Amino acid sequence: MLSAVHPVVQVEPLVTARAVRGPFDYAHPGGEVDVGTLLEVSFGRQRVRAVVTGFADQSEHRLVTPLRQHHHDLPADLVALGLWMAAEYASTPGRALSLIAPSRDGRPRTALWADRTTDGDAALADGSAERLTAGQRTALEELPAKAGPRLATLRRLEQRGLVTIAARSERRAPEHHRQEAARPAPELTADQRAVLDALAAAGPGEAFLLDGVTGSGKTEVYLRAAERTLAGGQGVLILVPEIGLTPQMIGRFVDRFGDTVAVLHSKLSDGERYDEWCRLRSGEARVCIGPRSAVLAPIEQLGLIVVDEEHEGSYKHEGDPRYDARTVAEYRARQHGAVLVAGSATPRPESVYRLPRLVLPRRVDGSVLPPVSVIDLKETGSAIHPRTHEALVDSHKAIVLLNRRGWSNFLTCGGCGRVWSCVDCDVALILHRAEGHLACHHCGHREAVPRSCDQCGSVSIARHGAGTERLAAELEALDRPVFRLDASVHDAGAVLASFAAAPEAILIGTQVVAKGHDFPDVDLGVVLDADATLRFPDFRSQERTFALVTQLAGRAGRGARSDAAPTSRVLVQTIDPEDETISFAAHHDSAGFLQAELRRREALRYPPFSTLIRVHCSAAAEADVDGAASELRSALPGALGPAPLFRLRGRERRQLVLKAAPDGDGRRTAIESAARAVEDVSTRWRRKDVRFVVDVDPQ
Repeated sequence: MLSAVHPVVQVEPLVTARAVRGPFDYAHPGGEVDVGTLLEVSFGRQRVRAVVTGFADQSEHRLVTPLRQHHHDLPADLVALGLWMAAEYASTPGRALSLIAPSRDGRPRTALWADRTTDGDAALADGSAERLTAGQRTALEELPAKAGPRLATLRRLEQRGLVTIAARSERRAPEHHRQEAARPAPELTADQRAVLDALAAAGPGEAFLLDGVTGSGKTEVYLRAAERTLAGGQGVLILVPEIGLTPQMIGRFVDRFGDTVAVLHSKLSDGERYDEWCRLRSGEARVCIGPRSAVLAPIEQLGLIVVDEEHEGSYKHEGDPRYDARTVAEYRARQHGAVLVAGSATPRPESVYRLPRLVLPRRVDGSVLPPVSVIDLKETGSAIHPRTHEALVDSHKAIVLLNRRGWSNFLTCGGCGRVWSCVDCDVALILHRAEGHLACHHCGHREAVPRSCDQCGSVSIARHGAGTERLAAELEALDRPVFRLDASVHDAGAVLASFAAAPEAILIGTQVVAKGHDFPDVDLGVVLDADATLRFPDFRSQERTFALVTQLAGRAGRGARSDAAPTSRVLVQTIDPEDETISFAAHHDSAGFLQAELRRREALRYPPFSTLIRVHCSAAAEADVDGAASELRSALPGALGPAPLFRLRGRERRQLVLKAAPDGDGRRTAIESAARAVEDVSTRWRRKDVRFVVDVDPQ
């Protein structure tokens, strides 16, 4: 081991302070210590965890010895990954490695188990068990088993040599991780076989874009590629964009591969997450499935990484470091020589530009994509056009997308014009009628629904706009079950299961209803206010609108014969029916949209033709944030801004944006410049509680 010949260990403390820059030297604690070993160290006045990142023969400092060594360690490849993430996302090693290290609160759970000895077997076989009480005999017959409430009885049997009792570690398996009866693998299409042949011939570290229409069998390609990878003795990492989509993917993989599948996501308990992490670290589990943070799973000898629905913005982490799991996945693939597959029916322009493309152009069941009709919403003042209402009446199973939750978008006073707004954010409060409150969807602030205006006393309070809650209530008049799915719903799996089981029903929700669900009997898809995302001041607004409409359209028409007339359809309501993006989506023209979008981005020098870096600062006082932002602007010549952002959680905010070359030295230099500027300016504004964030490749 490296540590055997070096008296100094160099560590990165797992602390969040941006001013802390390691590594720091400590005396070697003795025993087996290597890169990735987790230690407990004295750091200032604190006791903190630290990760060993290297060794030295001597130090110019007077060294102290670490307090203790933790049971677990990090594999060396994850230490290298954490240090790379810190540099790539202008963060600190401590923050990056904190995301990778197992939970400090994680502890193995043990239970006492009892087993029969050979004497115990003989006692049951030769009749000598007749000397036992009825309770003792029953306990002996049921072994091996957990001791549980019969511990006292089993202890007496242990004294007679009939039983052994010992502690065993006990896995806390996630509830949805139970294995069911395996289903036979479906027959592959010619398109799927061609894709799998290309993946089998790929070289180490190669990355591909799997561009497949909705229902084209991308998941089966992932399963077959994983099967081949596992047979070769390597591990598999499967990333999905949403926690709500993990049960569906987990079910498919557990059916195929059983207990070698582990899951990692934020909804697990600390104990479940710890046990799954340990199973992956030990090699007991060789397949990991989960959303964004699963990209940091401790899988050694990775052979395959899949990023499903690679177009989803949820792969971007909002904390510090603000990593993009898709970029981290590419780094890990190069690190391990693994094949990377990024799959989507609506791939990002960046992926189309950079990655060789494998195509699944047809649905596996032979069905055709449903026809899409664009409805001009300017013809009516209601949220639902009469043609849409008629289609809902005639449909059996419908999915309706409205990307606003709650009952009403905002409330106003008819007397003085007041708009009810969040006390901590510069945004209107949303009415949630069922819960009986107004809520801020940014900070979580809540207050009671007003009966009158506390400024002028008027009881004339108007409700404006409609969200999913209000629309669901209105659609119940159609005399069929209506299910709602949005961020306010706690059990998404139960909602989806109920919708799937109903012979006739309507599922209404925000964009989550368009993501990856497979219902073979949906005959109508509806997108309300389709161009709402086009009105956002964001260069990705066209991409997001196209993806949203296309993905929702992909939920309809599955299971229909290719030679039959289409029985399913999709309606898209918009106030701008002539918009080019809406038109491309209505014609299922992904190639046309991507060509137009890449031309537009190249002309404007947006990704993939540049790297964007956003530097964000916030403070409670407007003067402080303006002063800090002004200093940042001086330290970053060529940056755009500072531009104001709306107040959030009681803090004033400003941002600057840098454009740099898309890769190579230009990108690296820009990231380093942003990091240096923030480090320099933050030291002068720390006492004013000004906070800084560097966001590389912002979403």
